[in-house]
Amino acid sequence: MESAAVGRRYHRLEVAAPDLAARTRPGQFYHLLCRDAAGNGPFLRRPMSVWRIGAEGRLGFLLHVKGLGTSALARLRAGDQLSLVGPLGQGFTLRPGWRRILILARGVGLATLAPLTEAAAARGIAVQAVLSARAPEDLMAAEFAGGSGAIIDAVYDTDGTSEPPAVEALLRRRFATARPDAVFTCGSNRLFQLLQRLAAEYDIPGEVALEQQMGCGLGMCFCCVRPIRLADGSVAQQRVCTEGPVFDLQQALAW
Repeated sequence: MESAAVGRRYHRLEVAAPDLAARTRPGQFYHLLCRDAAGNGPFLRRPMSVWRIGAEGRLGFLLHVKGLGTSALARLRAGDQLSLVGPLGQGFTLRPGWRRILILARGVGLATLAPLTEAAAARGIAVQAVLSARAPEDLMAAEFAGGSGAIIDAVYDTDGTSEPPAVEALLRRRFATARPDAVFTCGSNRLFQLLQRLAAEYDIPGEVALEQQMGCGLGMCFCCVRPIRLADGSVAQQRVCTEGPVFDLQQALAW
């Protein structure tokens, strides 16, 4: 296991799990037991999206350290063990023939989308990304892009460029100059609604990874249900852990 701080508020964990890594798809998640080496931490597991799927058989998780569970995980060190259940849920879709995708992410949502960048690059699909953060020191652009060669536009709260009108103008320029074949998002309700509206206007398919608290992570407790619009226009309560966490961009509803 490797453990290290990333910026002011985040922490990364990487564990050796070759069998699990071979079965994990971008967008899936694991249910982690948040205990430190001394056994301290909350009783319930926490859902964590996969940040890295290493070719060498490693799984990486990028944590926003803000509570008892994530603080316990951040205290793990080399030689410690991590109990995890997964891979769980439905991952992202990359269709044959796509040449370019665009990703819109904020905060730790970029961890969910990071594996998608490398999966796309491996298929020869170019990646454009708009990453939103409070300030430049919170961006984690290198952690997002990995070795994918993604072209990144950064927007921040500190200079106002992360406000939806500014992001909309940026996206419209990107759609006009290099129209993507699909769009993906995670991490912000406001940005999700913006991308949903623009994707419908430009007739571009897309997906959103929803973040939700979970009890079991296996579909039994129905703690994580969210309203999803079905193909016939009706709305159903679907489980983020099982039917998601990745949903069609136009079927997911704002939270």
